[in-house]
Amino acid sequence: MEFTKGHGTANDFVILPDPDGALDLTPEKVAAICDRRRGLGGDGVLRVVRAARHPDGIALAGEAEWFMDYWNSDGSFAEMCGNGTRVFVRYLLDTGLATPGDGDLPVATRAGIVHARVAGDAVAVQMRRPRLYAASTAALGGLALPGTAVDVGNPHLVCPLPAGLDLAGLDLTRAPHVDEDLFPHGVNVEFTAPGDAVDGGDPHVLMRVYERGSAETLSCGTGACAVAAVALYDAGRETGTVAVDVPGGRLTVTVDEGSCWLSGPAVLVATGTITLV
Repeated sequence: MEFTKGHGTANDFVILPDPDGALDLTPEKVAAICDRRRGLGGDGVLRVVRAARHPDGIALAGEAEWFMDYWNSDGSFAEMCGNGTRVFVRYLLDTGLATPGDGDLPVATRAGIVHARVAGDAVAVQMRRPRLYAASTAALGGLALPGTAVDVGNPHLVCPLPAGLDLAGLDLTRAPHVDEDLFPHGVNVEFTAPGDAVDGGDPHVLMRVYERGSAETLSCGTGACAVAAVALYDAGRETGTVAVDVPGGRLTVTVDEGSCWLSGPAVLVATGTITLV
C-alpha cells in the first residue's frame, strides 16, 4: 500500500490513497498499520476515497467529492475526527486532489459534510455546534470525576478537574470507567484544567484525552471543541473563542451561533509504501 504520514498537534494518522474504493481494508490491517512497534504507528487511518465510491459517503457525493474513511487504531470506526479532517484536507491540497479555491473545501464524513479553510500552515474545519446534553461521571484510579456529555458528531465526556488535582499526574494508561447506558458505543473522555490568561480575555484550557479505540492521544480535535463548549458554558457564554492546549500543541476553537471552527497546524511528514504480511 502507498501511504502518507501526517499529524495535527501530534495527533498522528496514516493516510491511504484509495480514490476508487478498491483497497481491501480490514480492522486487522488497520490495527497492524497503526502498531507503533510492528507497523507505521498512528492514532488512526485516513482512507482517501471518492464519496461516490464508498457506501458511507455515496449519499453525500453531490456535496463533496472526497470521503474521509476514518478508522481508530484498534480497527474500529469513528463518526468524526477533527484533527484527522484537518490532516485529510492538507493531503488533498498537497497532492493536487483538491484546490482551496475562493471559499470552503467540503469533505464528506460519517458525521456529515465538514467545510475546511486553509491559511498558511493552519487548517480550520467547520463542524456542528457542540451539544451539551447530560451530566455524568468518569471513574479513574479511584477518583470519581463529574463531567458533561457533549455531542460533536461523536460522543465526549468533559471532566474539569477539581482544584488541587494535577492534570499532568493523571494515569491514563487505562480507560476511564463511564456510564455504559449513556455511552453504549463508548466515549472520548477529556480531562481539563484552567490555563493562564490569554490575549483578549478568552478562556484558556489545558486538556488531556483518552480516546475510545485509540487510548490516550496527544491531541483530539473534536475533544477540543467539546472542551471549548463546556468552558464557554461555565463562563456564562454561548459563543466565543477558546485556546485549548493539548500535549501536542495548541488548538483554537471558535463556537458561533450555528457551528464550531477548529483551527491548528496540519503537517505531512513522510510518504512511502508498506507491505502487510
